[in-house]
Amino acid sequence: MSALPPSAVELEFARRYDLQHARVCQQPQSRGWVERLAFWRVEQLVRNALNVAGEPGLLLDVACGAGRFWPVLAEHGNRVILASDPSQDMLDHARVHHPQRLLERIKTFQSSAFTLDLSANAVDCMICMQLFQHIASPEHRLAMLAEFHRVSRDTVIVAVRLQNRFGRRSSPIKRLSPEPLANRALVEAEFKLAGFSLLSHQDFFPGCARMRVYVLRKAN
Repeated sequence: MSALPPSAVELEFARRYDLQHARVCQQPQSRGWVERLAFWRVEQLVRNALNVAGEPGLLLDVACGAGRFWPVLAEHGNRVILASDPSQDMLDHARVHHPQRLLERIKTFQSSAFTLDLSANAVDCMICMQLFQHIASPEHRLAMLAEFHRVSRDTVIVAVRLQNRFGRRSSPIKRLSPEPLANRALVEAEFKLAGFSLLSHQDFFPGCARMRVYVLRKAN
């Protein structure tokens, strides 16, 4: 799949999502036992996804925010980690609030998830745990997936907020927008349309689609 130059409309919705993402990342994070348990579960999902992806050696954390997943990503000793975020303030904040031994493993750069400042096939794997799950528009999801397809040479890990069987939504993780959540069949069709095959999925609560982490493989 070849990348086309972003249009003015694409740049505008990228700017809007980038600003929303930055505002949410800057909000104080509660550390009650429910939030700690929820984050422990998400860390477990990330570990499992990286294992399915073959423990990639060169990884890009897209829209990384304050780097909340960096300790998990760095558990693989030989992994090289790139991290991008649209907010330089968030990247600066992350570099102040993580230990130096971790920061030595990570190279950060400011960039929108819709227009990453990297060449085609630049990394083995990309992971987007925070921004993708808040995008309700199929058009916008496809635009981001097209950029992921361009930059990754093998796998992509994304978190998606799905409608549950009762049509309600709830989560300890803050939402960027009140728009409807994604339909599972629609999102999985979008993955295929963007040029990915589905390797695995994991639900935040097994058997209940609340947040789901997908591992995708780039089709040749």
